[in-house]
Amino acid sequence: MWRQPKAVWAVAFASVVAFMGIGLVDPILKPIADSLDATPSQVSLLFTSYMAVMGVAMLITGVVSSRIGPKRTLLLGLVVIIAGAGLAGMSDTVMGIVGWRALWGLGNALFIATALATIVGSARGSVAQAIILYEAALGLGIAVGPLVGGVLGSISWRGPFFGVSALMAVALVVTAVLLPETPRPQRATTLADPFRALRHRGLLGVAITALLYNFGFFTLLAFTPFPLNMSAHQIGLIFFGWGLALAFTSVVAAPRLQARFGTVPVLLVNLLCMSAVLAVMALGTDNKAVLASCVVIAGLFIGINNTLITETVMKAAPVERGVASAAYGFVRFGGAAFAPWLAGFLGERVSVHLPFWVGAAAVLAAAGVLGLTSRHLTGIDVEEDELDEITEQATAVTVGNDS
Repeated sequence: MWRQPKAVWAVAFASVVAFMGIGLVDPILKPIADSLDATPSQVSLLFTSYMAVMGVAMLITGVVSSRIGPKRTLLLGLVVIIAGAGLAGMSDTVMGIVGWRALWGLGNALFIATALATIVGSARGSVAQAIILYEAALGLGIAVGPLVGGVLGSISWRGPFFGVSALMAVALVVTAVLLPETPRPQRATTLADPFRALRHRGLLGVAITALLYNFGFFTLLAFTPFPLNMSAHQIGLIFFGWGLALAFTSVVAAPRLQARFGTVPVLLVNLLCMSAVLAVMALGTDNKAVLASCVVIAGLFIGINNTLITETVMKAAPVERGVASAAYGFVRFGGAAFAPWLAGFLGERVSVHLPFWVGAAAVLAAAGVLGLTSRHLTGIDVEEDELDEITEQATAVTVGNDS
């Protein structure tokens, strides 16, 4: 699995930096609020604008990539991220940062969806091994992001934004040099393709499961720093532990559990455990030790979920993988976008405990949706040669219908 072409490693490195952006701002949420006299719900819009634009932009990633090619799409995404992160660091108002984070989300959408399809298409070995490599990049980026954010944020809340911009410039050069020109797909993707893909009940069910799961995930990510009420460096260390736990289970534990028990059973148990962790956080919100411990423990379940959900999406419907990724990303980031703002609002106006209760309920509902969807996912654990043949046949039928 680890013997891959240079092009795959180039995209993986850039993915690490891209995913750093998710957790990088976590340690500086409170410093931004203090420096710019903003409320938690206002600061949480940094996540909302980022995720909302990313979700909608997922619909155009396939359209852009199929017309200008995957490499140019990746480079375009990196350029947009560099601009968005740098301009956010130069802003003097919360709403200014929120706006530039939205631009950052557009760049991330162009990059992330194309990166996943590029790694899966270019890597040696099976789809599952390629996805593990992608999730390893995701886990490393999410782990390092809060640590870098905490270190730079202890100097200035602007530091993490400029840090991402500089690292993305390095990723841009590495990708431009090491990734060869990738051929365009035989058929140009349209805006309607992701919606057509969602007609497959298996893919739709997994996407809704991911939406609800991400609601709980980003409640934890965006709201926990406020009741923790610690320095940027301390919060960075806590979320670094969370990221390490996530990286370990996504690469090591997830494939082993999947091989022994099957994808859907592991996901169901995992979602129930994640819901229980959020419930404990709701009960122990006033105890910083409980919150910090639960953040790290949650990383174990998030890592398993990320790997298996991503792999399931790639196998849930007989459609092109880029189209499946776009459709899934569009739906799931809806939960990621709304949760941070709602958590901040409920924490301010109602109770500091309520956001975690809502997150726990959402993840529990995700388990219910997955259970109802499971009868449409019977083929996700079949041999990949057989699955690829089914996908190729479906793609050929689609091309024939379009012509």
